[in-house]
Amino acid sequence: MSDDRPSAGGDGGSDPTSASGDHGPENPDVDDLLAKLDALEDVVDDPDERRKVRQTISLVERMPGSAAFTERISKYTTRDMAEAFVGAVLFALPLLVEGGVFEIAAWFASVRVGPVPVMFLGNAVFVVAMTVGLLYGADFRQVQINNPILGVVPRRLVGVLVVSLIATVLLMVLWGRLFEAGPTRFEAVARISVVWAAAAFGAGLGDILPGESVGDDIAEHIDDIGDRIGFDD
Repeated sequence: MSDDRPSAGGDGGSDPTSASGDHGPENPDVDDLLAKLDALEDVVDDPDERRKVRQTISLVERMPGSAAFTERISKYTTRDMAEAFVGAVLFALPLLVEGGVFEIAAWFASVRVGPVPVMFLGNAVFVVAMTVGLLYGADFRQVQINNPILGVVPRRLVGVLVVSLIATVLLMVLWGRLFEAGPTRFEAVARISVVWAAAAFGAGLGDILPGESVGDDIAEHIDDIGDRIGFDD
């Protein structure tokens, strides 16, 4: 009499782990659930359903026992932007009273290869590279990239750079440091770039060090606005 039951081993049998691949790991935890929800968010097309998945992810991330509870940052909220602004101000303020900013700006304006201000452009590249490294390379937090702009550019990176730039311009105008001593227009822009380097670093720290912020992701607000004006299709 033959036994039709699958054998526990050998060629005719199947490994329990591989056979249950769709069911996840043998001993799942909260992080495994988050991984599944992340994968689900990538394949959901309906804005309402995607919003529900994000809300579920946010709820799970706040559960004790998850590494995301203290380490992972996936949302980008208006509170993150406010924290970045505060960090930018704190790091920019010391430079506003330093005359060395004017000297560096004059250096940026004077060093050129033909018409190209190479030091000024080099500083801009440095600021962007430093911010990328701080947000996604440093080991402060596990910062995830969700819903990038045009599918490529991280929203948090753009937010930190733009918020820190706005804070820099506002402070320099407010404190009368932008046009002091009659700089040329390019030298005034170069002054902004000098202070922006410090402000961007402060904005990045202010954004990620407090950890995951409460509130809805900015993408959810954008989806809501799109739904209201008829861009949900």
